[in-house]
Amino acid sequence: MWYIFAAMFGVLYATLLEWLIHKYILHGLGKNKKSYWAFHWHEHHKECKKNGGLDPNYGNSPLHPSLKKEIMGINLLILLHTPLILFFPVFYFTLVICALRYIWVHWKAHQDMEWAKKHVPWHHDHHMGKNQDVNWGVTNSFWDLVMGTRVKGLKKERDNEADKNDP
Repeated sequence: MWYIFAAMFGVLYATLLEWLIHKYILHGLGKNKKSYWAFHWHEHHKECKKNGGLDPNYGNSPLHPSLKKEIMGINLLILLHTPLILFFPVFYFTLVICALRYIWVHWKAHQDMEWAKKHVPWHHDHHMGKNQDVNWGVTNSFWDLVMGTRVKGLKKERDNEADKNDP
């Protein structure tokens, strides 16, 4: 039974890291054009805003070279947490699964707008809403709801699209 709690704690921890890194590193440090993380704000957000949420730099594969810094950062996090495998293997492997899921969800969200609007609307709102400094969760909106940073910026647009699709 303890392994269920270890896995649940791993998901909570991984998604909190996702939220914190997105807010404080990718946006906080990333807005400085001289920062290593500047690609996120000055390239990724620029492309998404220009292309309705699509990022053509992401290519046709989640392993596209344009994702190199993102994947390197995730690998570094996995490596830093590797000692935990000795004491908390379920927690550690949950982090690895969450990291792989993050890479796939983030890539998919910028390749298929209909999928993104349906499955990760908070992330679509993050890129396409008026305020791109909210909705920090990528794979889920839990921490945005907890921290009060979930803003439904495009609900009206999604409702209008749904109305168009109704007979």
